Amino acid sequence: MGAAVSRITKAAIGKSLVQVNTIQGHSVWAPSYDAGPNPLVALEKRVLADRLTSAEFNTFVDVGCGTGRWMHFLRQNGSHAFGMDLCREMLLQATGKLGLTGRLGLADAARLPIADSVADLVLCSFTFGYVRFIGRAMAEMARIARHRGRVIVSDVHPCALASGWKRSFRSNGEIYEIAHHVHPASVWESAAESAGLMLQWRIDARFGEAEREIFRQAGKDAAFDTLSAMPALLAMCWMKP
Repeated sequence: MGAAVSRITKAAIGKSLVQVNTIQGHSVWAPSYDAGPNPLVALEKRVLADRLTSAEFNTFVDVGCGTGRWMHFLRQNGSHAFGMDLCREMLLQATGKLGLTGRLGLADAARLPIADSVADLVLCSFTFGYVRFIGRAMAEMARIARHRGRVIVSDVHPCALASGWKRSFRSNGEIYEIAHHVHPASVWESAAESAGLMLQWRIDARFGEAEREIFRQAGKDAAFDTLSAMPALLAMCWMKP
């Protein structure tokens, strides 16, 4: 489905969780998604922002754009940005960002209504975990990328999810846990290879001092040392030859 980065925490002990599917969860989350700092969003921006501002990226497609945060960022840096998502409520929030109206579409990552070879940069941020068969999504992203275009995927690190991290958020006093899939990095690599893409770089990023303050503000100082001990984010970039 579309991208929406969860507030990743250890499952709350002794508290009931409302378990929801991808669309249900993001529909509830959409109105408050951009409110308040999120350490994973901050970490992703810290490690990816400089890599997304190349002058080569004139046309940008965000697959699973959510509320359009990366679209807004790329437009500010001069790119022609377009976004696709499966959650209407998330797209409605995106329309409120300057310059995004008319550049958004309701679509599945595995069936993009976009012509072949049109994008200099295709990004899929915090979405792979909501896609059951990532090979189809990777093939679609490769299809719409231009010759020598880039395909970048980022998501919660598979190691963190395998250790018990949950994709969850709070809304109106309830804790919602969104159903998701755990795809090892090897599955990402296999999907990209099958789509004819060539690996350019890989980042296994951990929370650092830049994110510590977000934990402090949330009253989770004690959790920082534990959560920063393992990679929190996996990001990989491929080129279409």
